[in-house]
Amino acid sequence: MQISSAREIDYGVSIPMDRLHSYFRVIQEGLGVRRHLDLLRWLQGEIQHHLPHEILLIAWGDFASNFIQHDIVSSLPGARTAYFETAELSSQVQKLYRHWTRQGKIPSASNIDTSGILHLDSHGQCRFSRILQGMESFLLHGISDTRRCEDCIYVIFSTSDKFDDGALTMMELLLPYLDIALRRIAPFPHLSARRADSAGGKGHGLSERESEIMDWVGKGKTNAEIGSILSISEFTVRNHLYHIFQKLGVYNRTQAASKITQTWGMCSEQHASGASDTLFPQATNLSSADEL
Repeated sequence: MQISSAREIDYGVSIPMDRLHSYFRVIQEGLGVRRHLDLLRWLQGEIQHHLPHEILLIAWGDFASNFIQHDIVSSLPGARTAYFETAELSSQVQKLYRHWTRQGKIPSASNIDTSGILHLDSHGQCRFSRILQGMESFLLHGISDTRRCEDCIYVIFSTSDKFDDGALTMMELLLPYLDIALRRIAPFPHLSARRADSAGGKGHGLSERESEIMDWVGKGKTNAEIGSILSISEFTVRNHLYHIFQKLGVYNRTQAASKITQTWGMCSEQHASGASDTLFPQATNLSSADEL
């Protein structure tokens, strides 16, 4: 079983000046994260030289009572927060959390196949197993927030067969800044919330994809951000918006959002109000930069 931990690292070893400068740049860029797209760009930038990875899974909350939330950050298609309910990930996340606590809450790296920590569906029927296809190893660390009585674990998955000691050191150095960046942005709604959000679009003959795009428009996302979230190009988003405007009989995003909101208001009177705190009409921060 291939598992290494931060305790094996000699922190007394001097770090080359160019690497220190690189660490400083990475941290500086992290302090500028304000949106999910910023977070994705940051994680796909220079940080990849120190922590090469394809997927970042974040889970936080009260693990003892299984009251957990999650976020997934990746440039891979289908590896998005919104595509997964936390319940789907709960079993795997709990295993990762227990491993982190058994290790003494220090960073550790493991091979997915040989560690025995994760049990993935070999046939790829589980969506979580599908997004991890091709991943060989993962690096795990976390933070305990004693004031809020919750823990947060960060798991990065890589196609490389192992992480070196430098990656473990970088994870420990970087984690506080990653945690700060994450706390600046609201978590994405999950699949069930987004389905509820789409109710207003159905009354106008919008397709599921068009309703999905309008959900994110209503939450103030730009075309580039929507493309990143849905794993489609910005050009495709613009094409969808063109057809949406035609169907709704409007000329811009604000008018489209307003029309969907009005329809949602009528629909909401006919449905239970269970998920109202995350629903689309509460978004008021529409981007004026992307009228189409």
